[in-house]
Amino acid sequence: MSGKVHKSFVLSNLLSNSGLKLIELYFDAQPEIEVISVRLGHVRLSYHPEKTNQASVEKHLRDLGFYVVTDPDVTVTEQIKAAAVELIVLGNNTNSLVRNSDYISDKLQMPYSRLSKIFSTVTGSTIEKYLIQLKIEKVKDLLLRDEFTLSEIAYQLDYSSVQYLSSQFKSVVGVTVVEYRKNPDLYRVALEQLV
Repeated sequence: MSGKVHKSFVLSNLLSNSGLKLIELYFDAQPEIEVISVRLGHVRLSYHPEKTNQASVEKHLRDLGFYVVTDPDVTVTEQIKAAAVELIVLGNNTNSLVRNSDYISDKLQMPYSRLSKIFSTVTGSTIEKYLIQLKIEKVKDLLLRDEFTLSEIAYQLDYSSVQYLSSQFKSVVGVTVVEYRKNPDLYRVALEQLV
């Protein structure tokens, strides 16, 4: 029997810790495929070519709701999304555009102007709008936890004021924070559905 194939896949829709765990658990039950590493937007797998092939692996991933990306611009866009989720949603970082652009540019090792152009071409939106959407999703999560006041949330996410946070929240979600708190399930959006 020849050696294993080690293959990396850039995936769309892999933007949450639950997605990472889903891949680990799913492939634990697939003895012919081993997860070497998994992180936002990326998985590295190992498999014996005599037991399975790349098309079968990709089908497994599609069945889980993750799609293998091969287009270079879409690959960069997915990497931008993963970096933005790491920065805004999973980290407790603030939203200064300079820091966001520096973080994303450093993470992808490309000039921000080029990244911005690619992202806009692929998604029809801007990185800045995507970051705002992510911040609002983070606000929603913090509101659901009911551990912080709106003022504390504004401070954590580097809003200049509660009024600015409230205004941006209404603009993005379509309802006020008070209306959202009455029925949050109506306004939840999966990170994979943004942009």
